[in-house]
Amino acid sequence: MALLEIKKAGDPILKTVCAPVDKIDKRLRKLLDNMAETMYASDGVGIAAPQVGETIRAVVIDVDKKNRYDLINPVITHREGSVIDSEGCLSCPELFGDVERAEKVRVEYISRFGKKKILDADGLLARCIQHELDHLEGQLFIDIAKNITKGKKNSEA
Repeated sequence: MALLEIKKAGDPILKTVCAPVDKIDKRLRKLLDNMAETMYASDGVGIAAPQVGETIRAVVIDVDKKNRYDLINPVITHREGSVIDSEGCLSCPELFGDVERAEKVRVEYISRFGKKKILDADGLLARCIQHELDHLEGQLFIDIAKNITKGKKNSEA
């Protein structure tokens, strides 16, 4: 596996609407593994393909370092409730902002093995799914945040 370069805000690839994945193969599974390794090494909880320079509809999420989800061609089919909370992004280092998201979501996707799946999520997992799927539409959290602050989220000033 290999660490990939994370594209930063301002890179045009992050504003690209991603194309659906039409073939699940060894190359895609390797990309997903490299995305996961990059996410873990960067202390992230999610990463989308455009963040590593690939304009395809694929994301990797692991909010508790125990349950990794590889979502290919994900689509949110249900949203419920509304909550505002702070978000950050590997592509926007040291920026944080309050973003309104659905409290619960249902997402349909294809697994890394080509199986159709449905995932019901709430809390941080629901927030992360929505954040990563925004990347697939060329949107960053800083585009929709109610405010932006700079600094480290848990810094001891």
